[in-house]
Amino acid sequence: MEEENSPGTVQDVELGEEEAEPDFDHLFGVITDGFVGAVGGAVGTAIVTVGLLVARTFGAFEMTAFAELAEMTGTVVFYPQHPVAVGYFVFLAGGMVVWPLLFASAGSYLPGDRFATRGITFGAVIWTGFAMAFYDPSFWLPGYVFFTLVAHLGYGFGLGAVFDYLSTRPDTLV
Repeated sequence: MEEENSPGTVQDVELGEEEAEPDFDHLFGVITDGFVGAVGGAVGTAIVTVGLLVARTFGAFEMTAFAELAEMTGTVVFYPQHPVAVGYFVFLAGGMVVWPLLFASAGSYLPGDRFATRGITFGAVIWTGFAMAFYDPSFWLPGYVFFTLVAHLGYGFGLGAVFDYLSTRPDTLV
């Protein structure tokens, strides 16, 4: 009689259809995901910045709005000679930290099959807050609405596209 575990013997193995679960206990994976969010936020914020600079050429936005952001948050005390720069860095920090964290946690509930398309919806949602917070009556209103909306749709798309691209890399949890 032949032994069941001898070399050359075929054995039946049960295969389950379980999905691999991300391991949230690995510090490296969490840091990598934070990096993915920061890179996506930087790309998105660069897109918004270009949109705001274009809006500025049409009289639909002024960079002094960032100085008001610095004053509202109290960060102007760090560099009072250049409140616009301080306000822009607060804006950049929000774009690289706060919004990517919110997108990472709520993005799967937005419509779309990829993060890039979900990001467009996300950009429209965060634009509503931007539109109310940064509007000044001296701005050309139709241009302000158009340029800032397009810029924020671009932010969401850029953020989502980076999530799509970098989340396929090994050791990411996104």
